[in-house]
Amino acid sequence: MNRHSSPSTRFLPQGLVILYEDRDILVVDKPPGLLTIGTDTEKERTAYFILTDYVRKGYPKSKKRIFIVHRLDRESSGILIFAKSEDAKYCLQNQWKETLKKYLAVVHGNLEKTSGTITSYLTENKARVVYSTSDTKKGKLSHTAYRVLKQTKDFSLLEVDLLTGRKNQIRVHLAENGHPIVGDKKYGKGDRSHKRLALHALSISFKHPFSGKQLTFETKIPPYFTNLVGNIDIPIRSIEYH
Repeated sequence: MNRHSSPSTRFLPQGLVILYEDRDILVVDKPPGLLTIGTDTEKERTAYFILTDYVRKGYPKSKKRIFIVHRLDRESSGILIFAKSEDAKYCLQNQWKETLKKYLAVVHGNLEKTSGTITSYLTENKARVVYSTSDTKKGKLSHTAYRVLKQTKDFSLLEVDLLTGRKNQIRVHLAENGHPIVGDKKYGKGDRSHKRLALHALSISFKHPFSGKQLTFETKIPPYFTNLVGNIDIPIRSIEYH
């Protein structure tokens, strides 16, 4: 699969790549191992820090800033959207249910059903572990749709549609379904033989917050995935840059 790049594609520190930029939004390809936003113990090795420095052009006193629209887990890779104003942020978040988000995941084992939707109420405990609960008042209703693209002796390659955006949702749903994502040290089998989490935000399609134009972006499949399951032949979707 080839990446369709816009003329503004730029490579930034820590492996972060800008796929698209205009006066209102930034669309980036985040590598695994990079936080979306800082934590109590890590402030600088984040996509937010790198992009803030980028829009300020290295001038710390600049008032320019970016705004978080959504997040990816540190261990995940793929497409992230940032806004350049609060208005753009709220516009994008308000239409988030209509935003199409596709992921690729390599999981352990072979699934009985080649497609389906996993539904449960998700909540989080004090140890920050997300899990499904039967208490509908305690958890948030969550839906994860999947389709099997390829199977090998040990693994299955899935295309996943994130229908709701809960923390760790894909990882928890697949693990609780008996097929944890390869390399998932938190919800998976605990083996450390795989160097990274096999979860990648492949594509996203949304309406521009102000022009209303439909924008669709897709990244190439990480080599790590082909190392796990061999050649991956997925039809290229139309990619639009406006």
